[in-house]
Amino acid sequence: MTAAPPPVPDRYTVVLRPGPPGVQDAKGHDAVLRTARVEATGATGVSGYPCFEGEGVQAEIDPESRAVEAVTVDGEELPYGWIAQLADDDPRRPRA
Repeated sequence: MTAAPPPVPDRYTVVLRPGPPGVQDAKGHDAVLRTARVEATGATGVSGYPCFEGEGVQAEIDPESRAVEAVTVDGEELPYGWIAQLADDDPRRPRA
């Protein structure tokens, strides 16, 4: 018997950064350009993952790996070099 997939959360916080994790701002903090709270739309995107949207961000998110598979910001693709991740403090994040 196979295990049922985990339930899809209702919402996530998407964090937009200017490059890979570890890029820091002038104060030595991980650089964050924008955050957005996105909620499930009930649709499935072209990636095959659930769609979420809110605060100008539309994203397709793999709930198992927490990868942001597709994202637009204010109707546009991310600017060159930007990346989208889920917030580390999200309560649905599996803990090691």
